[in-house]
Amino acid sequence: MPETDHAALNFLLSRRSRPAKTLAMPVPDRTALEQILTAAARTPDHGKLEPWRFIVIEKAAMPRLADLAGTRGKVLGLDDEQVEKGRSQFDMGHLAIAVIEVHVPSPNIPPLEQTYSAGAVCLSLLNAALAAGWGANWLSGWPSHDRVFMQEAFGLKDNERIAGLIHVGTETSAPPDRPRPDIAAKTTWLSE
Repeated sequence: MPETDHAALNFLLSRRSRPAKTLAMPVPDRTALEQILTAAARTPDHGKLEPWRFIVIEKAAMPRLADLAGTRGKVLGLDDEQVEKGRSQFDMGHLAIAVIEVHVPSPNIPPLEQTYSAGAVCLSLLNAALAAGWGANWLSGWPSHDRVFMQEAFGLKDNERIAGLIHVGTETSAPPDRPRPDIAAKTTWLSE
């Protein structure tokens, strides 16, 4: 029988993202952030391709990204509420890590599995930040799917896209837990 890592299991059973709008200063310094990134990079990488990379967005870069999101939202014809929602994560952000999916041509690893790997990095990064004692939240939103925003904000190439924006900071209030999935309703057991 394997030995249970009770601390790790308890963390996973009780982990809870912190709303990005409730995150404040201070944020992790580079040394602390490098440890979090190192933990996140230990994700399944599907054939050692490592089909992702990180862009650390510091506080000084947030106003430029907020303005770009505002401009792009208007160009796209979004309503005021959608524009504000797209720019607000940058207006309120103190530190975020953009996880960039990098599609690598491979005869063995299909693009969808590379997408799964980038998603796994996002969750690993979120969990690593939470385990390190920080508040963290994984966001996306329309700017993350707008090709022009991706290129102008981060210089992404045609084979790259944003998998997620992980905001990290100091938790200012603990959110209430939310209803969780009914595992019995979500699980099918095959016994033969």
